[in-house]
Amino acid sequence: MEMTILRSGGLTTVQDLGRPGHRAAGVPAGGAADALALRLANLLVGNPENAAALECALVGPDLIFSEPVTIAVGGASFAGLPAWRPIQVPANERIELGTCLGGCRGYVAIAGGIAVEPVQGSRSTYLRAGLGGWQGRALRTDDRLPLGTPQRTGKIDHWKVSPRVLPAYTTSPRLRVVAGAQADEFGPGWREAEFAVTPQFDRMGLRLSGPAVTRLNERELLSAAVAPGTVQVPPDGQPIILLADAQTIGGYPRLAHVIAVDLPLVAQLQAGNTVRFQEVSLEEAHRLWLARERDLAILAEGLAQKFTVAK
Repeated sequence: MEMTILRSGGLTTVQDLGRPGHRAAGVPAGGAADALALRLANLLVGNPENAAALECALVGPDLIFSEPVTIAVGGASFAGLPAWRPIQVPANERIELGTCLGGCRGYVAIAGGIAVEPVQGSRSTYLRAGLGGWQGRALRTDDRLPLGTPQRTGKIDHWKVSPRVLPAYTTSPRLRVVAGAQADEFGPGWREAEFAVTPQFDRMGLRLSGPAVTRLNERELLSAAVAPGTVQVPPDGQPIILLADAQTIGGYPRLAHVIAVDLPLVAQLQAGNTVRFQEVSLEEAHRLWLARERDLAILAEGLAQKFTVAK
């Protein structure tokens, strides 16, 4: 079974939950920028949460399948298909996601997953290194991708994910952060300032624009580990929030770190959206993460009852 790309959309790539364990060699974990959206979309079609799916930005792809399939769209909302529910697609019927109505990045999970060859334990695409995914690049018109065999099947009724489980996407989030290693080297103003997302954003990170975040001393820093969610401050005082394809080390001061449960909100921002920061304790960040994982586990158990093991 295969999927053909009839129109590529905006930076459409194959992504899963990334390739952890290679940062010491300079390889980012990568994977879906909005990992929660990918996990939920996979659960909706009976896949493991880590199955490879499509990620697109701002404009969705047009697709056609050689056999009937079940798909689910998560993350950003699109004009062509409803989000957060399973959809049965007949063989050889063109489906069009269309333009993005809200958010930035959408995910299309297909029952059985996308069966590209894993690289370093992951099917995710790392564009800067030409690694993984489909030929290490963004998808193009007429690409034909192999699909896996669904491991579970189920009757698709008119049901969808409860809004309580979904991320609280917004164009002006207050991002919860824990203080970074150099947070005490900056004045307190950044905690109340509003910053706008500039057009300079990609899977590596977002550059913000707002009141300059001024460092109180000029001591040299050694390069240190950074990760998705790290908020760096370059010399111009305009913060950068790192995303899934972030480099593994950086030399800019680390102001803060966006907590894991709010990273989906960062992934769905686009140019002109605004953010504020709210500092929380590491203990609170852990509590929020555990609560979200508990909700996901309950959802996964409920969805599992709607599927049977494929014969």
